[in-house]
Amino acid sequence: MATTTSATKHGYDRIPYLVVFDDTSAYRDTYGGVGEHVALESHLLRPHGVESDTVILFMHPIGGGAYLPMMNGLARAGHHVIYCNSRYRGVDSALIMEKVVQDLGACVRDARERLGYTKVVLAGWSGGGALSLFYQQQAQRPTLTSTPAGDGPDLTRCGLIPADGIMLLAAHVSRHGTMTEWLDAAVMDESDPSVRDSELDLYDPKNPNQPPYTAEFVERYRAAQIARNRRITAWVKEQLSALRAAGRELDERGFVVHGTMADPRWLDPAIDPNDRAPGRCYLGDPQVVNNGPVGLARFTTLRSWLSQWSYDDAQGDGVRCAAELQVPTLVIGNSADDACTPSHTRRLYDAVGHADKTLHTVEGATHYYAGPDQRPKLVEALGVITGWLAERGFAPKV
Repeated sequence: MATTTSATKHGYDRIPYLVVFDDTSAYRDTYGGVGEHVALESHLLRPHGVESDTVILFMHPIGGGAYLPMMNGLARAGHHVIYCNSRYRGVDSALIMEKVVQDLGACVRDARERLGYTKVVLAGWSGGGALSLFYQQQAQRPTLTSTPAGDGPDLTRCGLIPADGIMLLAAHVSRHGTMTEWLDAAVMDESDPSVRDSELDLYDPKNPNQPPYTAEFVERYRAAQIARNRRITAWVKEQLSALRAAGRELDERGFVVHGTMADPRWLDPAIDPNDRAPGRCYLGDPQVVNNGPVGLARFTTLRSWLSQWSYDDAQGDGVRCAAELQVPTLVIGNSADDACTPSHTRRLYDAVGHADKTLHTVEGATHYYAGPDQRPKLVEALGVITGWLAERGFAPKV
């Protein structure tokens, strides 16, 4: 595949706008704004002097990436870019993945019908990867009429428009799969994280199981993570059933999930090896993050758990959805990524169910390409993307 490493730097306009549509939900799970509508905060990055019938569209389930180096870099390289935040910008405690698919569909439609782009390439960054795959699966052949909890939206009635291509950039396989791999298997009491299985406690210096971990320990630990996820799911379903039996179908319950950054990978670099620094994760010291306020699924709700975090019930599974792709697909992994490790990149690439797929690893690149030393890595990634887009007729007209 040809790559482009041109030093051309375009100025660009960042144009903020809203994508607004009616909210027909039976209950509200976001705060602020006009309750009868969903308003998606969006940015169009349009290079000066560059026309294009193609736009690269990013969405992450909880947003926040509109100013990342990749977004700005693509615009400076001459590409038209949209970053659209979902309705859950910054807060995932009540997030419903099926509603995020609905949000992405509204943004795709707006890009085509109002902004006039005839081709849309979805760019799934990090957690946006599985979202893009989930969206494309349902846009190509909509099948889901409800969330795992049995609520709306009915994706078969949302008029989802398939994208023309997909790029998976530093992406992981799914929110539920990733969180389960990070879940603290030592927690024995969901109401008290101090009640722990000492033999599974990665952060207990007295634990005889220390890195480098044995294969037997890792296997036991992974099984315990899945078992804990399933115990929480069983409790969630019991709570929902009790509410419905009491005639309170729309009631919710919030709860805390303790310990969600205890993946052996962060402490043992030989597990899923790449160039990441041991003892760290993308949010800092994993022992601190494990019970810090921003860990995955720290604050959640019954319906959101089933839709977003349940190992067996969540429907936004990148690997399963990738098998049904019908459009060109580019997968880029970063070899020093401490959030999305090589096994995720490989699983997504291998799962893509057609021949027009491309895999590239940027050696030494971190998750966000942040910092001066990462600029050459970003330039490499931008060159791969630009070349791939041009080969498939998605190039802008400079």
